[in-house]
Order: sequence, then C-alpha cells, then structure tokens
Amino acid sequence: MKPQKTWLAILLLLFASFALMACAGGADNAGETPAEEIEEEPATAPTVEEEPVEEMTEEPVEEPTEEMTEEATEEEEATEEADDGAVVRDPEADLVIWADETRAPVLQGVADMFEEEFGVVVAVQQVDFGEIRNQVGIAGPAGEGPDIFVGAHDWLGELVANGTVAEMDLTGIEDQFEPSALEAFTYNGILYGMPYATENIAFFCNPDIVETMPATWDDVLALSEELAPQGITGWTIETNDPYHWFPQITAFGGYVFGVTEEGYDATDVGLDSEGAIAAAEWLGQMVEAGFVQPGMDRNTRLALYNNGDLACFNGGPWDLPDLRDAGTPYMVGPFPAGTAGPGEPFLGVQGFMISPFSEDPLLAQAFLTDFVATEDVMFQLYEAGGRPPAFLPALERVEDEDLQAFAEVGANARPMPAIPEMSAVWSAWGNAQELIIGGELEPAEAMMEAAQQIRDAISAANE
Repeated sequence: MKPQKTWLAILLLLFASFALMACAGGADNAGETPAEEIEEEPATAPTVEEEPVEEMTEEPVEEPTEEMTEEATEEEEATEEADDGAVVRDPEADLVIWADETRAPVLQGVADMFEEEFGVVVAVQQVDFGEIRNQVGIAGPAGEGPDIFVGAHDWLGELVANGTVAEMDLTGIEDQFEPSALEAFTYNGILYGMPYATENIAFFCNPDIVETMPATWDDVLALSEELAPQGITGWTIETNDPYHWFPQITAFGGYVFGVTEEGYDATDVGLDSEGAIAAAEWLGQMVEAGFVQPGMDRNTRLALYNNGDLACFNGGPWDLPDLRDAGTPYMVGPFPAGTAGPGEPFLGVQGFMISPFSEDPLLAQAFLTDFVATEDVMFQLYEAGGRPPAFLPALERVEDEDLQAFAEVGANARPMPAIPEMSAVWSAWGNAQELIIGGELEPAEAMMEAAQQIRDAISAANE
C-alpha cells in the first residue's frame, strides 16, 4: 500500500463519520438525502436539471406540450449552466470534476471505481476545454465550481493571479512524472498541477528526399540550395507563426524571457538578444535566396509536402493524421542545431488542478494521487488524447514510434511561459517574423522593434 493510501483510508473514515453524524442529527431537515439513497444512485451522476424537470412534469403550473417538455429538457441537459453562464455543480456529489469530452469518459470510469470502493459520490461533468478556465473563475468563488479540473499549464499565470487554483502535493510520487512537465506546472516555485500529457513540435523530413535529417541549420540551408534546381523546397515555415519558429531561435541562443530560480523573468525580454537576431538573420538568408516564401500557411505547407515538393518542416503530432492519410513517407526527430546547440521547442503540458474553493481538498488530492496517477489510467488518457503521457510508467508503454520521438524531443523542450506577460509577446513577435519573410524589414531591425513593443506593452499593463 502506498503511503497515500493509508491517510486516504483515514480521511474516508472521517468523511463517513461526519456523514453519519449529519444524517443522525438532521434527519428531519428538508432536502437531505439519506446515506443509503446515495449508494443507490447510478454510476453516471445526474445533471442538476434532472430533478427540477421531473418535479415540473409531475405537477406543472401550466400544462406543457410534449414537444415543449422535450425541448426544455434537452436544452437544460446540454448546457448545465446557470443564468449567469456558469456551469452548475452537481449537488448530489461529494467530489466534482470538470473535464472536456476527450478526458471525461476515462475519468468517469475512475470515478465509478472510487465510488464503489469508498462510497464517495464523484460526478464528472463535461465542460468544453476552452470554457473551463473562465468557468472556474466564475463558479469557484460562488461555491458552484469543481473540486478538480483539467487544464493547461499556461493558464497558471491567470489562475494564480485570480486565486482560482490550489497548490498540489505530489510528495512520494513526483519521480514518476516527466521533470519538464512538473517544471511547467510550477509557478513562482510552487507546484499547482498534476501533469498527465505533454505536447511539443519536432522536425519532419521526407526520407525519399533526405536520407538523413540535417544536423544543423547550416545543413538545412545547404539542403535547400541542393534541392532548388529540382523544384523542391528544402524547408519552409508558416508566415507569422512564432510558435513553430521558436526552436530555431533557441538553437542560436535566443529566448523570449530570461529564467531565474523563481521561473520566467518578464523584465528580461530576449527577442532582441544576440541569439534571437542571429536566428532572424538566418531566416533572412533563406528569404533572400528564395527558399522561404511569404503567405505560407499550414494547408499549403502540407500540400507541398504531400506532393513531394517539400523536404522538411517544423510540425506537431496534429500533423500525423494528415501525413498518414496521404501515405506520404516521413521521419520525426530533433531539431537541427545552431551556434548554441539543438533547437528546443516550447513544451505544452496538460494536467489536473484543484480548486481552492473545494470543500474537501484532501479528498480531491487523494483521488488524483491514488486513483488517477496510475499506469493504467494515465495510459487510457494517452489513448484518448493521442499525446505522450507525462507519467513515466505510462510513457514506457507507448508503442507509437512517432509519439516516442515527440516525447524524446519534448524531454529537452522549454515550458511555454505561463506568466501573464506572455500575452504581450505573440503579436509583436509574429509580426516581426512576417516582416522578415516579406522582406519589409531587416531581420535585426524587426526583432528589436518587436522586443521594444513587448517591453512597452508590459510596462503599460503594470502601470
């Protein structure tokens, strides 16, 4: 038995004792549900709207038509939202989890097991991933939010600033997680999430065109010169896409924000550093030689590659289905090196977080560390989401060689800054890249202007 199991058992015994005391002391109170009725509830917890709909159907104030009743029920069950737009917490549950449609089915299985073993009612409520962050901020302070929610590490800046995420304790099991994933969920030296999946880009090349992947960015330039007479582009990148450009920036020693022991330092903007300017000048060389064209987007890039007109590109696991469906040969590997070493992409991490408004944070913690942080559950989450697991025992079971390659690249990736100041970066940086590719500004000038715009935006936001 893991150490956590012992205190989980104690916690649940206390939980059960309090529940029995409540039932004994308040049996006459209206609205309370006896413990035996809770145990008979179905595995899939009902939505908040089910009980009011049944009451209205039995004793309607105004007799609705069958069509009106069905439409109202469908609308209420689909949204599960209050009048102010916040998702409504299941009142019958002792523990509530918010997850998107990809993760919810896996977590429902874990919730059923938890309830069967300990008699604790766990409701998994499905919420669109893009809505979870905002809804936590609305519903949490009102006491209607979840105890646990799924989210991305780059939400932390906002969540911590708003006081809508609690500290996470992975003592005793932290060595089972990818270190870079734990780093991503660490903000100002404090861990705020339990990671389950990582995401990053890697370097793609067509083995029918390139026998071995270029080792350096100078090799990429040489490959482009070699293939140009054949009408083949050696390498290209989407216009105004700094996310995919970042590995080249790091290869030459550039950075977005400096790093201290406490994390990213927003006072140290590095897009006009010597390394970032060197990467921009390399890109400028490719543009001047005609190897990188303006107006490139993902669809055009995929079409070029699948037609055999493009040798290499920076891409993510989201590109795999298109390449596999097209039957185009590919190999996935690390990024070429520059003067500072191999390129390092951004790392994105998804994980579980606990609400500071949870009435039983210890129970939420126990659910995650003892029931979710297992090889089987983490592997199921990988199968559902198609991203490399951040939980090492599950990662070892992954047989997809492409995702293994992405995970290897991701082991050296840099967590995307989760600080609020990152919002000031994307537009200025992307515009600089577009100006370079369009030949409208010299590379050094474009990067210096972008860095200054970012500093000005951060300064204005802090006034």
